[in-house]
Amino acid sequence: MSQIERFEDLIAWQKARQLTKAIYEMTREERFARDFGLAGQIQRAAVSIMSNIAEGYERGNPGDFYRFLCIAKASCAEVRSQLYVAFDIGYLTKAQFDLLMKQAEEVGRVIGGLRASVERQRKSGNG
Repeated sequence: MSQIERFEDLIAWQKARQLTKAIYEMTREERFARDFGLAGQIQRAAVSIMSNIAEGYERGNPGDFYRFLCIAKASCAEVRSQLYVAFDIGYLTKAQFDLLMKQAEEVGRVIGGLRASVERQRKSGNG
């Protein structure tokens, strides 16, 4: 496994970036774009995922990184919850919803795995 030297090397951050791009593309579609409240909220939640991964990593402290990963995972849950709203009110087709939900769930799983790894490092004193 290659050494992680920057937050951009983290798979969790890369996947969060892809999800954020997909959320922005989805919220630009005509009906969704007119709902400034929901569009802005889901965009902010998606950006929060990748931002918290980056900020936590750059702090250089495993305890801080772990806490920021917890926040990122919670923001991922927020995105998933808002996807349900968007689907329920007709802003997303079933296919769009399924694709974005699958992507968001994957981001959450990867963050969870990274969080577990950071926790193991914290407990072993190697980080």
